Amino acid sequence: MPLNAYRELLSTNRRLLGFGFVTALYSSFGQTYFIGIVGPAIQREFGLSHTLWGMVYMIGTIGSAALLPWTGGLIDRFVLRRYTLAACLLLVFACAYITTTTGPVTLVLAIFLLRHAGQGLISHISITSMARYFDRERGRAIAFASLGFTVGEALLPIIAVFAIALIGWRWTYGAAAVLIGLTVIPTVIWLLKGHDTVHSRAIEVSKTENHTAQCTVRSWTRREVLRHYIFYFLMPGVLAFSMIGTALFFHHLNLADEKGWSHAWITGNYSLFAATTVVTLIFAGTLVDRLTAIRIMPYLLSPLVLAMITIGLIDSMWGVIPYMLLMGIQSGFYFPVMSALWAELYGVGHIGAIKSLNASAMVLSSAIGPVLMGWLADLGVPLSTVCLYFAVYSAAAAVLVFLALRIRKSQPLDVPSPSGTSA
Repeated sequence: MPLNAYRELLSTNRRLLGFGFVTALYSSFGQTYFIGIVGPAIQREFGLSHTLWGMVYMIGTIGSAALLPWTGGLIDRFVLRRYTLAACLLLVFACAYITTTTGPVTLVLAIFLLRHAGQGLISHISITSMARYFDRERGRAIAFASLGFTVGEALLPIIAVFAIALIGWRWTYGAAAVLIGLTVIPTVIWLLKGHDTVHSRAIEVSKTENHTAQCTVRSWTRREVLRHYIFYFLMPGVLAFSMIGTALFFHHLNLADEKGWSHAWITGNYSLFAATTVVTLIFAGTLVDRLTAIRIMPYLLSPLVLAMITIGLIDSMWGVIPYMLLMGIQSGFYFPVMSALWAELYGVGHIGAIKSLNASAMVLSSAIGPVLMGWLADLGVPLSTVCLYFAVYSAAAAVLVFLALRIRKSQPLDVPSPSGTSA
């Protein structure tokens, strides 16, 4: 049973799994769904139009994406505890800084800091650590840590709505800064106590495996990955859910208006999305450990394609239910499969540098998605039709993934590493 497998995993790796969950949860303060709750209050205070607020958000997010390949890659070079504490302190500073903003210029910098610290570095730390330090249980470890994202999506927006109503958006983020400083930082120090021994053991295992004849996966460097065409075949599929999911959640209320649904109806079904994500995560982690992410990846985007067709074609309010179920299934499979995929394809020796490429591209795609959907809507394209375009894109991306992994099967990636190559 999947739950028994998770129970066994927790019994032997409680602290490291707790670390993954906590960091995933607290990345929420820089995620789209939390900033989106604060957004209307910011717009009212500064008199920002939807377009200008969208531009502020996009510029800050793109800046974060541009820097992430460098800052994210540093996780391979520094002790995890120090690296995580630095990221947490940056998030504390970002939450404090946004409370002092006075206009669009300082707001861009605040969004950049929040996105880079939260969605960028801290979520990167969570998933990269699970991919690096777990092997046979990698899928379940990533799935357990990813529950932190789901818990954040389910609880923090509700808390934020009440907090903004009581104390305003500035004090809401100020309270977040205090909360992170008083709870997360001490928790991280405690959870990673003695982790240096775990890290050293993982490095030794990695070196041993890289020199063992039976080993089928060696550690690629980031430079090698960027020179290999399979990486580029995979990227449209890798980025599909990040771009499309963010765009849909950003424009859900506009979509509801177009179809004649109430705002309460579509947002009320977020709990269905969250519950489906949790259940799927539990089974997805076990499935990845049994089948491998490489075997699951060609089918990964199937729920997204079906979700886009559903929401694009069904105008009845009841169409929200299968749509949320399918998006929850997609979300539940996404992190375990995607995060394990890089370790299975390219090894764990430089997993931080490699995953930072993926994280940077995801942040960038999450900035482009809402703007693209809004731009098409401004051109007069119905949002339902845009969803059908997204379905076509996702299906085409799935074909590219299938071809890439078929090529990989016929031309294995475990070739000798060129000497002198750096990450």
